[in-house]
Amino acid sequence: MKKYLNIVKKIHSSPYKLVFVSSGGGTNAISSLLEVPGASNTVLESYIPYSKESMNEFLNIKPEHYCSLDTCLSMAANAFKKSRIISSKTKSKYLLGISITANLATTYEKKGDHKFFIVVQTDSYTKYLECFIDKGKRTREEEEELITGCVIHLLAESCHLKYDLPKIQEEIKISQVDAEKSWKRLFNNKVGFISNNKNKPELIFPGSFNPLHEGHLKMKELAEKKTGMHTTFEICAKNADKPPLTFFEIKRTIDQFQNDESWMLTSAGRFSEKVEMFPNSVFIIGADTLLRVFDEKFYKSHKDMMEHIERFNDHNINFLVFGRKVNNKFISLDKIKVPEIIKSRCTGFEEASFRDDISSTELRLIKD
Repeated sequence: MKKYLNIVKKIHSSPYKLVFVSSGGGTNAISSLLEVPGASNTVLESYIPYSKESMNEFLNIKPEHYCSLDTCLSMAANAFKKSRIISSKTKSKYLLGISITANLATTYEKKGDHKFFIVVQTDSYTKYLECFIDKGKRTREEEEELITGCVIHLLAESCHLKYDLPKIQEEIKISQVDAEKSWKRLFNNKVGFISNNKNKPELIFPGSFNPLHEGHLKMKELAEKKTGMHTTFEICAKNADKPPLTFFEIKRTIDQFQNDESWMLTSAGRFSEKVEMFPNSVFIIGADTLLRVFDEKFYKSHKDMMEHIERFNDHNINFLVFGRKVNNKFISLDKIKVPEIIKSRCTGFEEASFRDDISSTELRLIKD
């Protein structure tokens, strides 16, 4: 690691601090930082969630693919979130979350591409690097060395230093999405939500919309016809239980919406938070979501669940419930045991009026 000695010394002398997480590769990159004196000035914490179970625990979700850009984005977002908790007195502009996920050479021939992704998350931008490398061209050590060179390049840039990217025949793609001022206000808890529409949202459609598909648009159309209201798509950018969205994911999501469509980014992960933020509203939800609202495992106790549900009455909230396929079975509102205290607040669309079994998850799997 002597070749990185001088640049790493400069990184350690900078005011930047980071949380580093890698899976499937990238451990040499961590070592290249830790082996140089002064590492404690820079590295707040490092994680190596190597097993699937460890990754699930780190993200508090089960990724669809463990070596993918989406997973790497979530890893970096969580790493940055942890950096703010660990070094709360450091100005956020000096904090970094860095993640690596890789599929590299090993003792047996792996299916699929040899590839790696690196993401740097800060309070003002998301930068990602992706590279698909030729199988059998390098040893595992050489692939790791390539990753290390890419990490040092990205880290040096983040610290306003210069270190050249490794030169290889394969393409190394680097992209960056800068945060808009309103996004930063949301993440810095200056506001609870931001929207592209100044009107107060009345008909709210929560979801990740990754991707937005015809089923979503059909639900929106039927809900608007039923209520005479205008739909606002709601994307939760900050969730207490899951990694926050990166700026790349935010831009990718809102870029899907047409100019006449309203959207908002919120910090409301739970429905009990959403209803307090948007009283007197109607929410468009799938039957699968309603099942989770009434599932005690998401609450401290049955009493706690009922107290959360009572808030729907307190804030005059109503639900339009669309049937969904759950465990290969189509479930509509009439198949759900709704607590009597809010039964009148739920209106269902039966299978005859709406059925769309394709989910965003399935579309992502088809794409991959």
